[in-house]
Amino acid sequence: YYLVSRGDALSHLESWSKNHAHPYNGIISSQRISEILKQLSMNKQLNFYRDWMSKVMESDYLCYDITSISSYTESNEYVRYGYNRDHDPLKQINLAMLYGQKSKLPVFYQRMPGSINDVRTLQNLLKNLSKLDFSRLHYVLDKGFYSKDNIDYLVEKKSHFTIAVPLKLKWVQESIDAIRDQIEHPDNLFKINEDILYFHSQIHYWGEEHRRCYLHLYYNPYIAAHETQSFNEKLLMWKSELESGNTQVKNEEAYEKYFIVSKTAKQGLSVKYNEEEILKRRQKYSGFLPILSCGIKDPIESLTIYRNKDVVEKSFDNLKNQLDMKRLRIHSSASMDGRLFVQFIALVYMSYIRNKIQNSDLNQKYTVREIIQEMESLCKISYSGKRGALYTVPTKLQKNILDSFNINLSNS
Repeated sequence: YYLVSRGDALSHLESWSKNHAHPYNGIISSQRISEILKQLSMNKQLNFYRDWMSKVMESDYLCYDITSISSYTESNEYVRYGYNRDHDPLKQINLAMLYGQKSKLPVFYQRMPGSINDVRTLQNLLKNLSKLDFSRLHYVLDKGFYSKDNIDYLVEKKSHFTIAVPLKLKWVQESIDAIRDQIEHPDNLFKINEDILYFHSQIHYWGEEHRRCYLHLYYNPYIAAHETQSFNEKLLMWKSELESGNTQVKNEEAYEKYFIVSKTAKQGLSVKYNEEEILKRRQKYSGFLPILSCGIKDPIESLTIYRNKDVVEKSFDNLKNQLDMKRLRIHSSASMDGRLFVQFIALVYMSYIRNKIQNSDLNQKYTVREIIQEMESLCKISYSGKRGALYTVPTKLQKNILDSFNINLSNS
């Protein structure tokens, strides 16, 4: 309740608990906070997830992503150096989350060591879900989670999935080469939101079991032109760096691939374009988005579901910026697990509130936090004995908020 209401450090919870209604119904000291966090054992959490997922996950598309949460602590075995998505020069833990597209609610999360990369997390997630008796779900994944081993594992477990696949893969490039001349046929044209695209879909059998999948190829001429222009600018920059001798380590792969560099005593340094590689990069694959789906045959539906995966990214933003999770201030792993679980429950509350106001006028004018802050001045006055309780008179805005949530305050 406190995290949703204030999104502040738990060290301030004690003063908040003195004058707010909450389930504990008393003052929560800092010592009591530590006790509560440690009591939230992994077994209790898993029991909750089993019930929660059964309630909210029916026929949903589950968007999966990972974020990193930085920490100053040195005593937690899960806090390690790794790829930090916020570019903090600190150790971190990784937090992986499933978010339902239809329910618009967080479904499941797991914490992982900060050094683990995205690709390696997926199979671990599926193993944990199978222990909760959940299998054959539909996962929506970015290309950062693509690997042959991951797709093999998804296919083996008979899970459904929709995933972007990297353009650099040979079998993807061969598929694009085969349909390049037909992709811009008017029959392949469609509009989704504000984008006008071409598509081509084909059956793609995966693995030894020949599991039926669909490879959807999307082509956006506008993006192709933009990517070509951006690539041309990079070519000029890379050439200038080579000729001036001011090369950058991060660009070494590009130098080797797109340029032919020679040096002679007579002519000095010579930097020429590798035309074959440049034409291959510029002409063939710019503007294409390949999506591999097991379970979705329709290309428009597949792209819509894939694009909606950003709901989990938005939930990470709420977790860090609205619910005090920019930094992990817990030292022991036991308390950390309890703290993360409380954060998850707070995120469920915040997501639910956002869903309730989404189709109301409130959504156009106020954020979730502003709505909660507006309700701060509404007070419940309790009397001893049989006199019951009275509420202060709500403002017009407070009444609109109460009506949006079907809450009736009756003063008796």
